[in-house]
Amino acid sequence: MATTDRRATTLALAHALSAAERGLAVLPLSRTKLPALPSPHRDDPSPGRGRPCHGECGHLGHGVYDASADPVRIRELFAAAPWATGYGIACGLPPYHLIGVDLDTKSGTDSSAALRELALRHLFTIPETVVVLTPSGGRHLWLAGPPDTVVPNSAGRLAPGIDIRGAGGYLVGPGSRTEHGVYTAAPGTAHLPPVACPPSLLRLLLPPPRPHRPAAPAPGEHGRGLVHFVLTAHEGQRNTRLFWAACRAYENGIGPALADPLTEAAVHTGLTEREARATIASAARMTGRRP
Repeated sequence: MATTDRRATTLALAHALSAAERGLAVLPLSRTKLPALPSPHRDDPSPGRGRPCHGECGHLGHGVYDASADPVRIRELFAAAPWATGYGIACGLPPYHLIGVDLDTKSGTDSSAALRELALRHLFTIPETVVVLTPSGGRHLWLAGPPDTVVPNSAGRLAPGIDIRGAGGYLVGPGSRTEHGVYTAAPGTAHLPPVACPPSLLRLLLPPPRPHRPAAPAPGEHGRGLVHFVLTAHEGQRNTRLFWAACRAYENGIGPALADPLTEAAVHTGLTEREARATIASAARMTGRRP
């Protein structure tokens, strides 16, 4: 590794440890801004019966799920990725439940003006908080979210050029060196705590509420019997029993109402939800009904 790369890695580790002192969970990044450690599941992207692994296997290389505020763990991560030249800060985790507002410049739009317009329209003030300047001229605003609210990641949904980093996402930390330059904290903001996200802005960041659907009619005694039939299945007959019960449900016109109870019963016996719903959908097709 070149001397400059070693120096960049050393600096990135120092900045990452400094961020961890503030309670922020971090992970090493490569010059491409992607997690530096490759996935241990490259040849098997869906280990564990179709469920993605978030580090339960005990190996490193699970992206943002590797993030930690433990200095011993952080040193372990960087030791495993000596080519790392930056670090990411995981969003959505205690103590700040960080929300990142990424004001991009590459789209050709004035994202800062778009944010100011949103603030005027929805009556909120953009607070003084941590601001990180990107090599391309953009800005990352750090905001604190409420602990009981999950803010999703989004790109351009709020306005063109405004991306949101929420739960499961990460922000490139100040001091990181990338292919395009260095991320730096804006003067006077480096030691500020992330300020609480204004409630009016938070409402814009959350997905719209799901439309209310009236409850389906109760499936009756016959439906409860079919659910019990699935619940009492032993290993080796779980899928067969579920398929038979689902076929009877659709033949009797209670398939849609019984789909969720049958799924829950099948999951209780050891099937995954994905497997159960696939089997019920097959039964619906077999009986000429729509799942």
